[in-house]
Amino acid sequence: MSPTKRQSPLAALVGSFSEAWAEVRIHRTRVLLSLIGVAVAVAAITSVVGLGAIVEQSVQESNERNGGRPATIGVSAYTQNGASFDAASLRTTLNSAIDRYKIRDHTSILSGQLSVQFVAGAALVNTTAIDVDYGVMHRVKIKEGSWFTEKDINRLAPALVVNRPFWALMGSPDLRTHPTVRILGAHPITAVIVGVRAVRDGDMPDMMMLTDAFRVAAEPTTYAGQSQFEAWVPPPLAKRVTARLTAELAASVPSGVDVQVNRQDYAAFGADPIGPVRIAVGAVAALVLFLGALGLVNISLVTVRQRIREIGIRRSFGATAGRVFFAVMMESVVATAAAGVVGVGVAVAVVENPWVQEKLSHGITDLPSFPIGAALFGLAAATLVGALAGLLPAIAAVRFKVIDAIRY
Repeated sequence: MSPTKRQSPLAALVGSFSEAWAEVRIHRTRVLLSLIGVAVAVAAITSVVGLGAIVEQSVQESNERNGGRPATIGVSAYTQNGASFDAASLRTTLNSAIDRYKIRDHTSILSGQLSVQFVAGAALVNTTAIDVDYGVMHRVKIKEGSWFTEKDINRLAPALVVNRPFWALMGSPDLRTHPTVRILGAHPITAVIVGVRAVRDGDMPDMMMLTDAFRVAAEPTTYAGQSQFEAWVPPPLAKRVTARLTAELAASVPSGVDVQVNRQDYAAFGADPIGPVRIAVGAVAALVLFLGALGLVNISLVTVRQRIREIGIRRSFGATAGRVFFAVMMESVVATAAAGVVGVGVAVAVVENPWVQEKLSHGITDLPSFPIGAALFGLAAATLVGALAGLLPAIAAVRFKVIDAIRY
């Protein structure tokens, strides 16, 4: 008699999956309700991760508009008594450091008030003087027109980027017509509006202009004593660059002038702004997943007890305890994996829904795509629940005695 040919491990695995799926189809009515809970839980967990990515991007961009992108290093100099000082040596040292450290994005920042002639009369307008890189560093979002470019540096008529109240005072003109305003003062100049910021920042008009143009339009007393700079460097280099800049700039300023160099972006504080919300929603989803697993365990135990005779016959024909154990567990794993696929599909439909994205992504410049990690996490959670839920029924199936099972 020729020896029996042993089945390859791969063929045994494929056969187990096929057998498990067939059993799930046979008992689909019994497991359907428990799998609904699993699918809902997987959809909830996956949606939390996917929607959390959108909310996190929104919060991140909002923080970057205020403090700059990671890692933004702020440099400021001031005197103890508030007296003005010549910041030329400070700027020279800073420019040298920028070239030496190959810092690509950097800006100086000055602020003051300039008198602007509107149709209804002249008004003082809060003005911020910056460089072109400021727009990238702070994610300035433009509603109409465009942000400053390098070509605007050499304009004879200075370029302005204004907020919505400023634009409304001008009658909201079409920027393609190159609308202008008159900036009053000792040396009145005409400026051209090139952009309108999208973010609402109060009811008072304000404007931004390039630093060189501001120095021409404003009286020196407007920005006397102000020395503020920002540089955007890679986060791994932030600590080293901050320490070196502190030493170099402190040595370049006159006596009595203090220099502060520190990171000012949100990432320097290491806090997760939506961490508590993500944990709370994730905990609720985990509870739903646990309840779905309990229901699946109960259904599986009942199903196994009804299949005692079938299991006894399979054991009598040579099925090992391991094969029976694996087959019963795989029925639960295959069922929950199928529920996981459905749950992930529902989550993708929710997260990618245009209405949902519009509500959550207000003001976002770079809308993130659906995270693949969220889908894999949902499927892994469903598979793990299936394995845990199938463990107890599988142990019960193995413990049946063959002779008793056949007599059952």
